[in-house]
Amino acid sequence: MSDDFRTRLLDIRTGASETVRDLTELCTEFLREAAPGRDGLLNVFVPHATAGIAILETGAGSDDDLLAALHDLLPADDRWRHRHGSPGHGRDHVLPAIVPPHATLPVVGGELELGTWQSVCLVDTNVDNADRQVRLSFLG
Repeated sequence: MSDDFRTRLLDIRTGASETVRDLTELCTEFLREAAPGRDGLLNVFVPHATAGIAILETGAGSDDDLLAALHDLLPADDRWRHRHGSPGHGRDHVLPAIVPPHATLPVVGGELELGTWQSVCLVDTNVDNADRQVRLSFLG
């Protein structure tokens, strides 16, 4: 592996509802430019205190199941000490401890090495902030 490093900052609009947003195609497009035919690592990082990156199946209900599980684990109620924004917003600040703000993934021959049903997803439960950034970085 050489010491080539490439990075790109993406602006993502998540809207006013909780979401699991598939970023796999954006990662693939970035690797086409940054890593054609190369081996290395792709790091996906969201520089926000209330969002995370998950690797999971999408489109078959798993994304909705994840949001439901987060509701069970982190209810949007008044139990949180961190209080500003929407009711229960303090839970959004706990989210990155459960869904980390980053993932590092293998790249082989310029292709993201994901399992058959895996996707790279932005998880955003913060309805007060519809504009997110995601940094993609390739080292290879």
